[in-house]
Amino acid sequence: MFQRLFGRERQANRAITDALYTRIVAAARQEPFYSAWDVPDTPLGRFEMLSLHMFLFQHRLRGETGAPAEIAQLLIDEFFLDVDHSLRELGISDVGVPKRMKKLAKMFYGRTESYKDALERDDHAALAAALMRNVRPDASEWPQASDLAGYVFVANRFLAEQPSQDICAGKLTYPVPQAA
Repeated sequence: MFQRLFGRERQANRAITDALYTRIVAAARQEPFYSAWDVPDTPLGRFEMLSLHMFLFQHRLRGETGAPAEIAQLLIDEFFLDVDHSLRELGISDVGVPKRMKKLAKMFYGRTESYKDALERDDHAALAAALMRNVRPDASEWPQASDLAGYVFVANRFLAEQPSQDICAGKLTYPVPQAA
């Protein structure tokens, strides 16, 4: 038991989750989101893109059991630890962090539900509307929402083609957004 908790297996699992999370973060930080598609390059805009890519990862592994389910849980835990750490780096006090975390968790799960619903119904317009509500709530119009919705559909198919055993080995690839 101690070997499993403190040994090589735990270190290997950590390396896999670190590799996967690094790829999710890198996908969320792709330049076209912020330059061509006008996603705000702010902490909240970056949270939105990270949330979207975490959703795509979680959506890919939903319904799986065993190692994929464990990895999905480890990654969502890592995501929320990263958000917590980011809030502290932004200067949010120790007293304020739990309140903000609760709000951000509620935001994340609300978004994932609307994104999942639109993907499952293959409803491009509904997904674009959800993205606009979440990513650019300040804008009365955001034509790039349709481009981002198209990317989400492409990314969803792209991730679906990646074998679970590859993902469980730390291999994960997102498509590059194709800005017009």
